[in-house]
Amino acid sequence: MKIFILCGGFGTRLDHEGKLKAKPMVKIGNKPILIHIVENFVSQGFNQFVFCLGHKSETIINYFLKEKKKNCKITKKSKKHIKFYYKTNSLKFEGDLIFTGIETGTGGRILDSYNVLNMKSDFIMTYGDGLSNINIKKLVSFHYKNKSQVTLTAVRPKQRYGVLKIQNNKVKFFDNSKKKSDIYINGGFFVISKDSIKKIKNKNIYWEKEPLSFYLKKKKLYAFKHDGFWKSLDTLKDKNDFNEMIRKNKMPWKNIRN
Repeated sequence: MKIFILCGGFGTRLDHEGKLKAKPMVKIGNKPILIHIVENFVSQGFNQFVFCLGHKSETIINYFLKEKKKNCKITKKSKKHIKFYYKTNSLKFEGDLIFTGIETGTGGRILDSYNVLNMKSDFIMTYGDGLSNINIKKLVSFHYKNKSQVTLTAVRPKQRYGVLKIQNNKVKFFDNSKKKSDIYINGGFFVISKDSIKKIKNKNIYWEKEPLSFYLKKKKLYAFKHDGFWKSLDTLKDKNDFNEMIRKNKMPWKNIRN
């Protein structure tokens, strides 16, 4: 099953680094977060990746075809699509780099890449800025067991701020523990059935809006609950948090949930 990774976002809250390169190319430790994501999937037996490029796409292309040239074998190349095979002693995978436009919606990036590859099968999709120890095989199994059209991963992030309970304008409760929230959010790891592509009408569509709303109404949208590690790279603080985990050799995204 192919893994679509959306790589077209803007890293506007990541200081100057987010302006100079595609967000998935921002380094945590000594390599881009994109490579950490790929390694996580490969460790679970998935090795076919579709990189849906947009903003600063050249920084991703240059990484694979120039900086890592000795590890890459190009098997197909056009203005829009580059197919390659990547191999090191510790990491092997097939990749498709597909330029999907700068302002294209997330749904449009999926649709464009799917059509370029002339695909007719289900696939997994995630974003190029988040790490988790989700068990992907269990996610896929859950999707088919429930005969779902779209399955998303529901996660509970840590509270970023203190939580208040107010009654008659008086604070009755204050929790500043930064514990996990009681609310689930979309964690950005999807299994998407091939028929769902029909609900992406054009390149301006955002996957998180019209398509998901449609399947929610049709009761064909399922949530795979994940209570393990999940974290996205949105701000400079997030980057520092990731780097501190690596410095301490504590990388919870590598401990895949059973």
